[in-house]
Amino acid sequence: MFNAAIAAAQPALCIPGHLPPPPKGRTVVVGAGKASAEMARALEQNWPGQLEGMVVTRYGYDVPCSRIRIAQAAHPVPDAAGQLAAMQMLASVQGLTEDDLVIALISGGGSALLAAPAEGLTLEDEQAINAALLTSGASISEMNCVRRHLSAIKGGRLAAACYPARVLTLLISDVPGDDPMDIASGPTVADPTTCAEALEIIDRYGIAVPHAARLLLESGAGETVKPSDIRLSRCETRIVVTPQMALEAAAEVGRKAGYTVHILSDSMEGEARDIGKAHAALARQVSLHRQPFKGPCVLLSGGETTVTVRGAGRGGRNVEFLLSLAIALNGCEGVHALAGDTDGVDGAEEIAGAVITPDTLSRARKAGVDPRAYLERNDAHSFFEALGDSVITGPTLTNVNDFRAIVIG
Repeated sequence: MFNAAIAAAQPALCIPGHLPPPPKGRTVVVGAGKASAEMARALEQNWPGQLEGMVVTRYGYDVPCSRIRIAQAAHPVPDAAGQLAAMQMLASVQGLTEDDLVIALISGGGSALLAAPAEGLTLEDEQAINAALLTSGASISEMNCVRRHLSAIKGGRLAAACYPARVLTLLISDVPGDDPMDIASGPTVADPTTCAEALEIIDRYGIAVPHAARLLLESGAGETVKPSDIRLSRCETRIVVTPQMALEAAAEVGRKAGYTVHILSDSMEGEARDIGKAHAALARQVSLHRQPFKGPCVLLSGGETTVTVRGAGRGGRNVEFLLSLAIALNGCEGVHALAGDTDGVDGAEEIAGAVITPDTLSRARKAGVDPRAYLERNDAHSFFEALGDSVITGPTLTNVNDFRAIVIG
């Protein structure tokens, strides 16, 4: 099921059907995200005319392209390579005309990969703010609201720089609700949120930011490009793959294996350990009482949970969900689960996620591994590594966020 979800979100399947005819003028490609290089390759293979431009992806996620340059940068905390790529991308769309077309290939991960600090901020400032956001417990929507207002390229600014060219944005969604402004912090779409909202998020989560960042928000100088801006009047946005589409592909695999499949939600948010407890309560009810579903069945869900890192562990929202799930299930017979990020990276680790079985806790105790201690220090990656239950996919070249499957016999 996990493999099917990843396969359904491959750019080669979803990009070709959304390509327009070539324009009278130039076709310039821009983009960012963990899937952007594979999106660029799919575009190249299906584009009949002239093509130029660049995208930036995570280190190790590049693929060979002949006409579109692939840059690589760091994720989830930005680096100098991402800053250089963002500046080169902005420069590449200067001087375009009404006859030109910009195709923007955007997927999850672009927020960190397009590292262009707003005027008055440094790359070190952006790195510190990103690191603080990632451990704050803020939702992806809240984090990206802050990022948009402290950037020189996000929040519609890349599209504004393309004016008066036509801009077609093709999106692979990795966010709950599939809101374009939250996918890679919306470099080519309008942003109705405000500096005041970004500042409220910073204060609510107690996120330390440099004085220059606070001044940018308090003065309103960090305001993003709004829906009424004429520079966005020739922009079109299409979401080509969503988490729901990946879950549907996984569900079909489950049905063919003889299970009844229930998709609980494609957009769950909240603390990973709390979501784990809630899933465990439902799974136990099904297993013990055949309510509200009869077994054998599969429970699927997607979305993006959060981890408020309070311990010294390595984080990872999918593995934290699973460890919390395992503790709450307490060896419930016949219940197996997998949780993983469809991009192959859970948190900052080159590990997609993990699996649990009814004997996960008993095997851990025999190995001298205390599940609750690992959960309390946000170190679920180390817990599952100790048991040999990590799921490692390598770069998947796509990203439709978290995937969770619970199989109940």
